[in-house]
Amino acid sequence: MTTLLEAREVSLGYGDARVVHDLNIRVDAGEIVVLLGPNGAGKTTTMMALCGELKPKSGDVLWKGEVTNSPLHKRAHDGLALITEERSVFMNLTVADNLRVGGADSTALERFPELQPLLKRKAGMLSGGEQQILTVARSLARKPQVILADELSLGLAPLVVARLLSVLKSASEQGVGVLIVEQHIHEALKFADRVYVLRQGRIQFSGTAKEARENLVEIEASYFSGGGESE
Repeated sequence: MTTLLEAREVSLGYGDARVVHDLNIRVDAGEIVVLLGPNGAGKTTTMMALCGELKPKSGDVLWKGEVTNSPLHKRAHDGLALITEERSVFMNLTVADNLRVGGADSTALERFPELQPLLKRKAGMLSGGEQQILTVARSLARKPQVILADELSLGLAPLVVARLLSVLKSASEQGVGVLIVEQHIHEALKFADRVYVLRQGRIQFSGTAKEARENLVEIEASYFSGGGESE
């Protein structure tokens, strides 16, 4: 399987403070990888480095097998999509115009037919779940090779979360590599192929989703022992 995005012995931080230590993580084509961890474990910091928004203090980030220091906009142009918890839509534009700006074709509505009756509505008038569906639809419209989704489920109803994850699962089955930062363990494990657990800035577990389920008690215990670092 082709590795599309990888961190090798990466340490990250802000100023003199180190937040993430000796990180090794990879995303292969055609799989969903879930990065779990309690609040403050360093998950968002990890995502910022993988997408090009934060430069590692040591170690390397590799994009399609090559060490890269390129910023987010260049990685995005080369096939990386970043989905944040902030619902990155144009609030004053209609759903149709948001899709048009994002370069979406008819496949966006095929994936998310629930957007069809909302096409003339301004994005700012949508619910949080509808905005995130629109965000994911626009991201997939660019035909990315890798999708990074940071706290996809934050503030959303379980049915919406399941809907979004099922679409990302379908994308992975078509060869897209997906990395999801998540706090909700059980929901994430329904869709994951591989799992990393981050605690206090270090990887505490790495394995398949099956192995994660077998070690679920230990993984859940890490959530209640504190993150210990800033995101």
